[in-house]
Amino acid sequence: MRNYLLSFLLLAAASAAVLSQTPSTSGLSKGQKSNIAGPTEQKQGDAPTAQVSPPSQRIAEIQTALRAAKLDGWLFYDFRGSDILIPRILGTDRMSGTRRWYYYVPANGEPTKVVHAIEPEKLDSLPGTKLIYREWQLIGDNLKKAFFAGGNTTSMKIAMEYSPNNDIPYISRVDAGTIEMVRSLGVDVVTSADLVQQFEAVWTPEQLAMHTEAATKQQKIILEAFAEIKRRMLENEPTTEIDIQQFMMKRFGEEGLNPEPMIVAVNANAASPHYFPTQKNNSPIKMGDLVLIDTVTKVKKPKAPASDLTWMGYVGESVPEEYTKIWNIVFDAQQAAFRFVQDAFRNGRTITGAQVDDVSRGVIRKAGYADQFLHRTGHSIGEEGHGNGANIDNLETRDSRRLIASTAFSIEPGIYLNGKFGVRSEIDVYVTGKDAIITAPHQTQILAIMK
Repeated sequence: MRNYLLSFLLLAAASAAVLSQTPSTSGLSKGQKSNIAGPTEQKQGDAPTAQVSPPSQRIAEIQTALRAAKLDGWLFYDFRGSDILIPRILGTDRMSGTRRWYYYVPANGEPTKVVHAIEPEKLDSLPGTKLIYREWQLIGDNLKKAFFAGGNTTSMKIAMEYSPNNDIPYISRVDAGTIEMVRSLGVDVVTSADLVQQFEAVWTPEQLAMHTEAATKQQKIILEAFAEIKRRMLENEPTTEIDIQQFMMKRFGEEGLNPEPMIVAVNANAASPHYFPTQKNNSPIKMGDLVLIDTVTKVKKPKAPASDLTWMGYVGESVPEEYTKIWNIVFDAQQAAFRFVQDAFRNGRTITGAQVDDVSRGVIRKAGYADQFLHRTGHSIGEEGHGNGANIDNLETRDSRRLIASTAFSIEPGIYLNGKFGVRSEIDVYVTGKDAIITAPHQTQILAIMK
């Protein structure tokens, strides 16, 4: 234990870990660079105000949002749990059953529930008029009654969990046949993508606090993992990726975090973005190895959002130039994307996830590694790690959703040289109404583990 503590303290000192609330290099000798920058500062008055609401209050909030978006209504549809987003949006338990049901929330007026005769109680937890169907022909008739209850015969825009061209598959929860049926009733079906993130991806102040707690503990354990590698190297103890994974999972449990398996990848393994070590498939960690650790976790509390971080270390006293060259490109891409987001929110400019991806990808393309950047720049962060808000993506999908206040996402560009090594640097970003912040101390250089 004494050797472990000594290794950890030496490693922390070598990396100049600054865990204050603002980035700082005070106390470092002239010319010395910090490997860690602190989280950016959140301005007073920028905290989110969204709260979890009971169904009746949530319906009123949805109607306000519909009017602001100039939409006539929002139609929710489920068949045997086909739309996993509904409970979070409406603030209910899972309401899936054996028969199709529909719940229509108009921009003004009373909602309508369309349920089957053998499950008439299915939506009783929600407010509104109930219409019951037995034969399938009545589904369309009942939906027409719901849509045109106010006598409106003009063209109506109805939001559903649908994405044109399947641009955003996370939103495409309604099958094409149901969309065709609804359109045949004389309404225009539009995507609910922006509405979904407003009601599902927005964090409360309590969720931001839980995320910050998880990120702080997570970052500490990542440093402890690098210290454990150093201890093992100094004691000539055989070490594998799975050994470090198991060490981290144990520490996560001890710190009250979800101990989910994480990526620990050395050298060529790190060139595969989603490589996971297993008991049967893992590599040794030796002197001279490049080590990537990518971990997602959260505190064990209800509605806690995840924290998702990736760090890089080198098992030696100084990092070779072939690694620092690629790292610098990746880090520049990450920081360019973050600055783009921060500048937009500070100046009240609307931006989309796709635009942020373009900024990051542009840096890597200019450096000549466009084909080695294999994935999107980042993803929405929610309770499952990958959330349902806007992703930082114009590669795998075309995410045209705008970034909105009180949501979070990762920025994690990478360059992957097949058969050689991969480099990725990941931060979590939270946007307020007037700013963007990095939520945890973040890495600025590859860590020299043996220094």
